[in-house]
Amino acid sequence: MHKSGFVNIIGNPNVGKSTLMNVLTNEKLSIITSKSQTTRHRIMGIVNTDDYQIVYSDTPGILKPNYKLQDSMLKFVDIALADADIILYVTDIYETYDKNIEYIEKVKKLDIPVFLLINKIDQSEQEKVLGIIERWEKILPNAKIFPISALHKFAIEDVFNNILEKLPESPAYFDKDQITDKPAKFFVSEIVREKILLNYKKEVPYAVEIEVETFKEEEDIIKIRVIIFVERESQKPILIGHKGSALKRIGISARRDIEKFFDKKVFLEQYVKVRKNWRNDHQQLKRFGYDN
Repeated sequence: MHKSGFVNIIGNPNVGKSTLMNVLTNEKLSIITSKSQTTRHRIMGIVNTDDYQIVYSDTPGILKPNYKLQDSMLKFVDIALADADIILYVTDIYETYDKNIEYIEKVKKLDIPVFLLINKIDQSEQEKVLGIIERWEKILPNAKIFPISALHKFAIEDVFNNILEKLPESPAYFDKDQITDKPAKFFVSEIVREKILLNYKKEVPYAVEIEVETFKEEEDIIKIRVIIFVERESQKPILIGHKGSALKRIGISARRDIEKFFDKKVFLEQYVKVRKNWRNDHQQLKRFGYDN
């Protein structure tokens, strides 16, 4: 008997979905920052043994779209709701219960196992956590509730065991040596974007999109050239910094992580270009992979 299925992680921004994804897959597939909207795509992480294949999906945080990019991000969530075998709905000890309530209503109507994960319990008192559990039991009566700390891996084994129990019998959906649905270039662009999110404030990180123009893997080195797109001319000098200092700092930090990811020496070139209003341009969004 072989089990296989899609275990899709959804929830509002900043509740720890990407941290959970990386813990469950034991790989750093999703970038993590304290900024909301860090995750823009649906990212699959595939865990294989001879007996099962679990296809986890990290998804963008649920939000009310202000431009076309966010519309596309929300569609990734809707698709994840539609094709899931198991839903992991992630909340945390800080979140208000009525945030994006329409998605909680959608989850209520699902006829599949729903696990409600209350994250960051390490940052709270037990009494408060018990009160949160009680409240969620009323809001999502069909869900099985797990108080967890993704960061400290608390109760993750319990979540995993329950996933395995509820996973449907099915042949594998992907090759058994595959750990993700995304190509190598995707992870390069995400690592560079993570460094920008960590090092810049205000609007600049949100106005950035990364395109890997070349990715040449040689015997002892990978040569990579990335284009960092911004929306306005005024954002370009901010990103580059005085005599290129800010961009150089991003490059050094990103190169280290890319080398760690591929376990190989990397030569990284970065260029900054302006692509006006790309977040509201359907053609540009399609080019950047937001074509659902």
